[in-house]
Amino acid sequence: MSVEAAARRCMRSLDETAEAHRRAGALIAADIASAASRMQAALDSGHKVLVCGNGGSAAESQHFAAELTGRFRRERRALAAIALSVDTSALTAIGNDYGFDQVFARQVEALGQAGDVLLAISTSGQSANVVLAARAARRAGVAVVALTGAVSGPLGQESDVVVAVPDDNTARVQEVQLSVLHLLCEEIERALTDQVR
Repeated sequence: MSVEAAARRCMRSLDETAEAHRRAGALIAADIASAASRMQAALDSGHKVLVCGNGGSAAESQHFAAELTGRFRRERRALAAIALSVDTSALTAIGNDYGFDQVFARQVEALGQAGDVLLAISTSGQSANVVLAARAARRAGVAVVALTGAVSGPLGQESDVVVAVPDDNTARVQEVQLSVLHLLCEEIERALTDQVR
């Protein structure tokens, strides 16, 4: 492998990532602010945020929940957030008994209460188990925030707020989604810590 050629490819990819962020910033900043406001209001009133997604989105679900229960940048009280992908016993039991499409919906039915928020992450907007989780949330009076790629699909139709990253390259969408999750954490923390000053 030529190190010089690999470095050029890496630079092109980094430029594409930067451009994806610039394009997204102009189009989704207000949606991010709306999503953060919904979550902050829920957390401030003693409710919780449930988070779900598959694969890389499952990893980001766990990342986001950890930032809320721990901290992102500011010292503040722990915030109630649960990633629905972490309980392997629940995932395998529900998957075995009801099918993989139900692994998140059953947990939302069990854990979700009116006033909570579900953050549903799907780059395609079509992940069946995430869409069904959103439907279960709506039945339970849980607000739904969708984080998707350019096409929000059926997930967007089940959501109260849609943050649709304007790209169709999965890697670029996921990179911007990570920034979106960090922005959500930052805005939630700012709102909650500014209240106590």
